Amino acid sequence: MLEAMSDLPTGVVLAATPLGNIGDASTRLRDALATADVIAAEDTRRTRALATALGVEIAGRIVSNFDHNEASRVTGLLDAARSGTVLVVTDAGMPLVSDPGLSLVDAAHTAGIPVTCIPGPSAVPTALALSGLNVAHFIFDGFAPRKQGARRAWLESLATERRAVCFFESPHRIDDTLAAAAEVLGERRAAVCRELTKTYEEVRRGSLAELAEWAGEGVRGEITVVIEGVTGDEVKDVDELVPAVEKLVESGVRLKEACKTVSGTHKVSTRELYEAVLAARQ
Repeated sequence: MLEAMSDLPTGVVLAATPLGNIGDASTRLRDALATADVIAAEDTRRTRALATALGVEIAGRIVSNFDHNEASRVTGLLDAARSGTVLVVTDAGMPLVSDPGLSLVDAAHTAGIPVTCIPGPSAVPTALALSGLNVAHFIFDGFAPRKQGARRAWLESLATERRAVCFFESPHRIDDTLAAAAEVLGERRAAVCRELTKTYEEVRRGSLAELAEWAGEGVRGEITVVIEGVTGDEVKDVDELVPAVEKLVESGVRLKEACKTVSGTHKVSTRELYEAVLAARQ
């Protein structure tokens, strides 16, 4: 078994775990798993399996710390962190990045308990780098909204976003999300990154429409999507587009459909354009 190489500090320690390739586990992570007094794990079975794969013997106490119980764990974990090390790990990647850990870290800062981090794998920067898109400035939006209305409203909020957006999506919803994105955002470039660092890692790039067609054939695995931001030339003031909408309406197209068509072409919010048309008619 691997022996401990250094002492961990008293307090809360966040540690990134491999996304899939066990070789990405850092020496500091191995040491932390071996020496922490308490390990707060999203899934205790997966954390034990990780330790076994790394040749590490867990000497401390391991407790579950996931979405549905992390709030109730805070008091006990804070007590442990006052006199020892509480290591926070999730199934893959960095805690708090669409994973458990926020409740404890927030409470630890408030209580004046030290918080530090062992950096490592994260799907977000990995996908951004692999995308080959313009990601000098980006936002991360966690998981895409599940419900159709909320998802469309979210996509419309990105119509004039100049920064790239990175988000997670389920393989069961990726085709619908990409199809909706193509409808709202037009021919924006994007990349779908799946199974990062694993045997069947794949990065598929193209327009949103092209990717939606590809995803319609079925996609498996854990997915991270990157959509390029809108360029300065593509963004127009919605008031400038009102005549284009009215021209479509005169040809027999319904107002809402006309707004959807024009907004998709010019990368603006359909809702804002609709409101601009109504305001111009008054």
